[in-house]
Amino acid sequence: MSHILTVLRFGARYLRRYWVRLLCGVACGGVFALANGSFIWATRTMTERLAEPATPASASTSVPRPDAAPSDFAAPSPRVPTQVTAAVPWTQPLRVVGDAAERAIEPWLPRRGRPLDWRQVTGLLLLLPLLVLVRSGADYLNSYCLGWVSERVIRDLRMDVMEKLASLSLDFFTRSSTGDLLTRIQTDTANLLRALKQGVADLVKESFTVVAVFGGLLLLDWQLTLAVAVLLPAVLFPLQVLGKKARRAAAAGLQASVSQSSQLVELVGGIRIIKAYNLEEEELARFRKTSSQLVHAGMKGIQAKELVNPIIEIVAMIGLGALLIYFFWSGRSGSELVAFLTGVLLFFLPVKKLAGVHILFQQASIGAVRLQEILAEQPKVVDPPNPKPLKEFRTAITFEHVSFAYRDRPVLEDINLRIPRGFKLGIAGESGSGKTTLLNLLFRFYDPTAGAVKIDGVDLREASVRDLRRLMALVSQDVILFDQTVAENIGCGKPGATRAEIEAAARAASAHEFIMELPQGYDTRVGERGVTLSGGQRQRIAIARAFVRDAPILVLDEATAALDSRAEAEVQAAIDRLAVNRTVICVAHRLSTLASMDRIVVLSGGRIVEEGSFEELLRRGGVFAGMASRQGIRASALNR
Repeated sequence: MSHILTVLRFGARYLRRYWVRLLCGVACGGVFALANGSFIWATRTMTERLAEPATPASASTSVPRPDAAPSDFAAPSPRVPTQVTAAVPWTQPLRVVGDAAERAIEPWLPRRGRPLDWRQVTGLLLLLPLLVLVRSGADYLNSYCLGWVSERVIRDLRMDVMEKLASLSLDFFTRSSTGDLLTRIQTDTANLLRALKQGVADLVKESFTVVAVFGGLLLLDWQLTLAVAVLLPAVLFPLQVLGKKARRAAAAGLQASVSQSSQLVELVGGIRIIKAYNLEEEELARFRKTSSQLVHAGMKGIQAKELVNPIIEIVAMIGLGALLIYFFWSGRSGSELVAFLTGVLLFFLPVKKLAGVHILFQQASIGAVRLQEILAEQPKVVDPPNPKPLKEFRTAITFEHVSFAYRDRPVLEDINLRIPRGFKLGIAGESGSGKTTLLNLLFRFYDPTAGAVKIDGVDLREASVRDLRRLMALVSQDVILFDQTVAENIGCGKPGATRAEIEAAARAASAHEFIMELPQGYDTRVGERGVTLSGGQRQRIAIARAFVRDAPILVLDEATAALDSRAEAEVQAAIDRLAVNRTVICVAHRLSTLASMDRIVVLSGGRIVEEGSFEELLRRGGVFAGMASRQGIRASALNR
């Protein structure tokens, strides 16, 4: 029961939004249950009317009570069917209603020994179809309403998960795998959808049916009904064991699904390397292994789910056999036997479905917990309650005694920098020296562990993240293009940009000519990650995106590192145009791109070890000069 409550508690805040449809579904489930229970009454009514009419002689026959003590199970003396159970006070109102219903339908149903008329024929033809119509209609409306609610709940949940992921800081993504996030968004929500759409519908109508049928059986014979109810623990115990087994199988299956999703992401993203190194068989072997684990976990879940019905059916048949023995021994009437057996069967059918619901919720509860973990995550970088305005950039960017560590591993230590407006700063250093981390702090992807980064004297932690990032444009080595049109990719730099602004930005980035050669020009879709374009073309679209943003601060992170010499020259020319009248912060491994910078700082081990102009650093013969010489750049070349 706890796993059902886990799923329902998790979904409660979403279900409340659609409470009208939810209540309609629940009400239809109640009608479905009453219609199911009415089949007990209909069965008893029809079998009684088919029975031979009682004769005066037989009516006077003595009938021993079922609690009489027979010497053995030998056939008792002939008995006449009659009601033998004592009346129970709480059943009297229901019996009064039942008697009134019997009198109302008396003219509309035939009875053995009575001539048929049109009303009896009509009643007999319509009785069962009407009951089935009510039952089926209520079943449909119950499933439709709860399915309608479930689909919207999952839509809202997925949107909340996406909003949460978008709000989280970069540190969350550095400790999460893509496969795990994909599994949570797709697989976990799909399991939850199945539990809500199918499980909640069955939970409502089958629970109501159990109550309605059980009530009908109590009215028929409350003592015998309570005796039959003793069989329920024999069903519940194995159900509990199988539920735990299904939960363990679902957990193992989710873990295998996460691994498989991660491998798929790696396969698609690294297909060039995989083919270049002939790694196809190795990757297929990894995928085959996780697929086998997924199959194993799936079969364990199937075993747990499919064992439920045989167990319940065996227990039910044992109870049915005992029930038949009791009926033969007590000499109950045929109409009572048929009605009670109908009720027992109608009782165990929803019990079987509820057992399946139990397994379904066991599997879905794991996903609900995993989704709750995502929604409970809190971003490390948040806006202050009352952010200071940062609408424009006027004076300078400053790093004041800034230090930063990734999980207790120092990356930057005591950085002090001042970048005046209109200044061009180059940042150099070996891999792992902290260059990109410095940019991450400027964009406030992270907050420094010590010190402060300020713009115009405002600590970035005191300003709105949206205001801060509106002042900056980023062009990086890893160009991210979306599977949209060229125009839409450029327009990402400025939401609401007009077509004229997009085309002007493309011209400034030297991208207009090749864009017009594409099949649909600016309306050509670039494919996932821009795979239909060359590296230089992708980079120029990224520069056009920065142009259309028209931000006062331009950040270049290895913007030309992955390009050949011709593409680099074209892109560098576009960058030079973009840098005019802007404050530029340029991180470069290829040091020749820093020659036009006003000043260069050199990082090593997270500290600034040198700074000066390009020429000064070359002539100084320090760390920068050593890096430059390895790239064929020497101070002597400056004098020629």
